[in-house]
Amino acid sequence: MWWLWIIIVLAVLCIAATAGIFVFTFYNPPKLRKDDYYFPPGHTAEPFKDEICGLIDKLRERPCEDVYTDSFDGLRLHARYYHSAEASPLVICCHGYRSTAFKDFCAGSQYLLEKGFNVLIIDERAHGTSGGNVISFGINERQDVLGWANWAVKRFGPVPMYLFGISMGAATVLLASELDFPRSLRGIIADCPYSSPRKIIVNTAAGMHIPSWTLIFARIGAALLGGFKLSDIDASDCVKKSKVPILIIHGEADSFVPPCMSEGPAEACPDMVKRITVAGADHALSFLVDPERYKAAVEEFFRRTMRQQPVSAEQNKA
Repeated sequence: MWWLWIIIVLAVLCIAATAGIFVFTFYNPPKLRKDDYYFPPGHTAEPFKDEICGLIDKLRERPCEDVYTDSFDGLRLHARYYHSAEASPLVICCHGYRSTAFKDFCAGSQYLLEKGFNVLIIDERAHGTSGGNVISFGINERQDVLGWANWAVKRFGPVPMYLFGISMGAATVLLASELDFPRSLRGIIADCPYSSPRKIIVNTAAGMHIPSWTLIFARIGAALLGGFKLSDIDASDCVKKSKVPILIIHGEADSFVPPCMSEGPAEACPDMVKRITVAGADHALSFLVDPERYKAAVEEFFRRTMRQQPVSAEQNKA
């Protein structure tokens, strides 16, 4: 009977490992969500904390409209719409993993508004006041972004539209680039994206000295507890099917998402993807470290794409 006890103990350990890794990696219920001003000890943005908090205060003072849409799987999703001018281009902003819309876009959104863009800053699922408790690292979130784009067309008509993501939000918009977006989409901007959910989980685990074979428990937890498949989807494959140009920005000193992770998507489709790097910038800090270089790259991208029509799937494959 000793062998039966061994099997039981191993089964309990596997169940515990699966549940623990799921909660640590994917689970983010309302009670665990941090406020806009929270910076964990040792956070890469610590040197800019006062500046970021001041920008958050300034953004909070701007009038906005709370808007909602339903996700493909029945979640109620929330966003804040900032109006600049009628018929102006719309930028849909997607924040990072366990971050907030205010924190990640406190600087960028105000810059966009000053340039005359209308801005929609979304709360990703399982973040802010959006529904859901499970983060899927862009797998389900990319469908949410498509949903917001379709919502925007119904609300504003065929005005030029852009997707703008930071960190997980950047990976999300790259993974979404292969989807069938409205023809009013003109381009995608991805700031410090990882190349795939699997790779960033493995890379982060390695930094915490957790062996890569534990990914099996993450896969099982995602499927059984999170209701999604932690697939091998990769941004390099998705951008090959993109119908719009893409700008990737990555800090050369990024200590969370290695800069090499954004090289693959850029190299996979050089005709559609342009990539720039910012010296000395850690994760998601390129705008604050070198605002002039950042703004110049973004403004050139807008000028180049504003009147450009999306290519067809057949043209892109060619």
